[in-house]
Amino acid sequence: MFPSAPEPFLDLSTGINAHTYPFITPPPATFARLPEPEDEWALRTVAAARYDVPDAGWIAAAPGSQILISVLPRLLDCRRAVILSPTYGEHAAAWSAHGIPVRTVADERALDEAAAAGTALVLCSPNNPDGRRLGRDRLAALAARCAACGGTMLVDEAFADLEPDVVSAATLLPSAGLLVLRSFGKSYGLAGLRLGFLLADPAVIVRLQRLLGPWAVGGPAITIGAQALADRDWIRGMTATLGLAADRLDRLLRHAGLEPLGGTRLFRLGAAPDAGALFDRLGACGILVRRFEAMPGWLRFGIPADEAAWTRLAGALTPGGSPPAG
Repeated sequence: MFPSAPEPFLDLSTGINAHTYPFITPPPATFARLPEPEDEWALRTVAAARYDVPDAGWIAAAPGSQILISVLPRLLDCRRAVILSPTYGEHAAAWSAHGIPVRTVADERALDEAAAAGTALVLCSPNNPDGRRLGRDRLAALAARCAACGGTMLVDEAFADLEPDVVSAATLLPSAGLLVLRSFGKSYGLAGLRLGFLLADPAVIVRLQRLLGPWAVGGPAITIGAQALADRDWIRGMTATLGLAADRLDRLLRHAGLEPLGGTRLFRLGAAPDAGALFDRLGACGILVRRFEAMPGWLRFGIPADEAAWTRLAGALTPGGSPPAG
């Protein structure tokens, strides 16, 4: 798209933390052999404590949350899916790929009416791309309605790790028909490690593990994942660091004429009448952001990694002008 752009590209199109967790490199044997069942159980035990579920039996590890999104329609006995939108497009794509009708709703109150036997309610909290989040009472009411109707509720919390105001739906477990997705790579800057988790009733976890097969998660991901999830000081510090960065990015977007619409500590959403032209201008400067076909006035910006990236973004957003102070 931008063959004349300066390189290297500054990729702000993802919601992946640019600050990678400083892991201790696993020993060579971790790469040379298949992981033992007790290795994965140890990871699941750490993850259970991190995500507030009763024990390791309530959590399954997978090679990324994306594969969980892809296989859950096959695992769950649902005849249709109702998705709170706009949101991450792979949810609708996964259900449609399994031949299951998908309905999108823009108002979360419509989920109450949609709850029914054989129906999967799908929502993201915090949401991608606008950061919308549902409080615990609202999640509890929806989960109770789903349980009473014999439906299923899937809550994708891929961006929850760094949001202290988000109360996880996992705190509602055990609750019939409730499943919670958690990502690992986004928050810890290790997307290439491929690690994600499903939190659900142990019976669902066992069925998922049979579907994924043995050794679904590799030894290095198990070892590094356990390190990172146990390091609560790092996640607290990163939450504070990225909170300041998110505020800084909102100020920069506002100064450049975009209206900040929300987001998380890993991305910010802005709106502008000339968003398409701005996307092209940034691309010509070697800066990639996320645009949305269904919402042409929106652009989503990842958090720059360092001062050089901030300076480059500010220069492209405010040509000839002085950006706000960091």
